[in-house]
Amino acid sequence: MAAGLVSCFGLVGYRLWPRELRLSPSSRVPVCEFKDGRAVVKFPADVVLAHVGTFQDELLAYLYFDYLRGLPAVNGHEVYLTLETLNGERAYQLFLSLENDVLTAVPFLAELVAEGVLPSIDLKPLPRAALVRIQQQTALFAAAYQLPVRRKLHSLRRSQLIALTQRFILFKSGTDPRLRKQLEPVPDPLSHEEARQFAADIIAAAEFYSLPLDFFLGIGAMENNYMDVRGDLKHTVWKRRGEKGDIVLKRRRGRVLVLNYSTGPWQITRETLRYAHRLYLKDRRDYNLLPGRLRPERELNLDSIEPGVLTTYAGLLFRDLLDRFDGDVGKAVGAYNGGIGNPNAKYEEGVRLCAEYARDVLEHAAALNGQAVAEMQFIAPPLSSPSSRRMGP
Repeated sequence: MAAGLVSCFGLVGYRLWPRELRLSPSSRVPVCEFKDGRAVVKFPADVVLAHVGTFQDELLAYLYFDYLRGLPAVNGHEVYLTLETLNGERAYQLFLSLENDVLTAVPFLAELVAEGVLPSIDLKPLPRAALVRIQQQTALFAAAYQLPVRRKLHSLRRSQLIALTQRFILFKSGTDPRLRKQLEPVPDPLSHEEARQFAADIIAAAEFYSLPLDFFLGIGAMENNYMDVRGDLKHTVWKRRGEKGDIVLKRRRGRVLVLNYSTGPWQITRETLRYAHRLYLKDRRDYNLLPGRLRPERELNLDSIEPGVLTTYAGLLFRDLLDRFDGDVGKAVGAYNGGIGNPNAKYEEGVRLCAEYARDVLEHAAALNGQAVAEMQFIAPPLSSPSSRRMGP
């Protein structure tokens, strides 16, 4: 599962956590030794871990755990997920294994912090017994999300489906590569409230147009990680004549060159929005069945389209492509990016990876019926660690 997730998300950083470079103080003084002709500065402990982050939500914690353990940047280092009690509350902790050598571990972690993969340097020396317990809990969490028992997305109550989808969207927007690299314009990751509204909108549109929810989620992930950032800013197209709202750049022999950038979370170009709106005007479906925020106006204003309406247009475009390709999801997804005459196979592969991962992890989470893995009989009681530091959502 982790390998597929990395293919889908790439090497991205943790925007939901603060970035800082810090070496946590320790009352135990490191000891310098010489091994194979080089200096080794060891903590007087059996093992040393790097504390990566703390979450109060189990599914979010698992998503970040599964994501982190598949990153090439941490290859060769184990990732651990464990449950602790923090100030009387349940806290899910992420750790990364390290060599017990300050001279090796700190530069390695500093590089991960510089790349945005980790939020800070926070070393945690532990006795062997504590590591064994952490390893056992990690194995149990991993096993719980790999059980053969799962609940299909279409069988879930709407409230449960929205809650699970919200977490996936929140995680996905928080691990966008533009955040790690601080590429302008740097998008703002969605808040919990925004992610929940987006989840409800996507589910409503998928139901209304009879779309495969997992692939619709995959398209949103591939396009803009559910965030509102314009794309293809210099993209242009020649037209026979200008229309209201066009940004005309040139006129030649009765034709006009107009700007055709992409808009919003679904990266729909201005000309494709015009096409989607024409589809809407001809559509015989009862749009009163959609929530009001998802209903398009009769007149299209390219410069003022609500986020919910963009989701409706994206759903209508996907439905139109599915109909054109006789229900072939692969071709329809490829055409969403490459056009009807040239479906983009690479894009379709990326969407499929995202869709498969989203479906797999959400159906496994749903199979828990809202029960935390930590509450199941097969997992050990939480560790007590009152000194642990809050870092995550």
